[in-house]
Amino acid sequence: METLAIALLAFFTAGWFVLAGADIGTGMLTPWLGRSDPERRLVLASFAPFFLGNEVWLVATAGVLVGCFPALEGELLSGQFPVLVALLTGWIVRDTGLWSRGPGPGPRWRAGCDAAVACGSWTVALSWGWLLAALLTGRPYTPATGLTGVLTALAVAALFCAHGVGFATLRLTGLPYERARRLVGRAGRPWQPFALTAVLMGGLPLWAGTALPLAGRTADPATLGLLVPALLVVTPLLVTVQAWIWHTFRHRVSGPSYL
Repeated sequence: METLAIALLAFFTAGWFVLAGADIGTGMLTPWLGRSDPERRLVLASFAPFFLGNEVWLVATAGVLVGCFPALEGELLSGQFPVLVALLTGWIVRDTGLWSRGPGPGPRWRAGCDAAVACGSWTVALSWGWLLAALLTGRPYTPATGLTGVLTALAVAALFCAHGVGFATLRLTGLPYERARRLVGRAGRPWQPFALTAVLMGGLPLWAGTALPLAGRTADPATLGLLVPALLVVTPLLVTVQAWIWHTFRHRVSGPSYL
């Protein structure tokens, strides 16, 4: 059961980075990809059908960590508290901008919501980089500091951006698509940059997670015997729903529809 719990934590974490990393990366580049209000609305429409489903993976990751690794979760929460506060703040700001943009009263309101999406996305990406810096340097219970922490946070944010650009080339049309395409170049097929960054995004948390003492830190066998089988039943359903969403909205967006 312990091995299955570790595998589930790794699966949900890598899945969130691959899936949600696409909408976060695209949100980070919204001001550059969309130069006008209709163009920015088009950029947001490219990932609007996915972001709620993608966030389920982060909730599942947190659930596995809390339920199957309660002692480790407490130590991480207390040790990385400033990082987690920044992460949650960015998440809330981004989602607030997405939900509030449509019913806004005018251009200034929509511009403010677009700025919230971009700033919130950057905060989420940099916060993850800050957290992963602590793991990669072997200090999981203390926020990373110094040049190493700064460079790691910036590198992870750059990877989020690259993943978002690859996603944008698959979903956008018109001038926003041309801007995204210029960043990835015209060599190869459009899906290849996204596939490459997806591998990197999925591998990054797995590599960083090797610093966590997961073995021997799981919950008691009775708890694992209850939670792990339940997760094994729910996980295929989650994957099926996620695959259906991505298949349904696989075509490029051509109009500024929103949520």
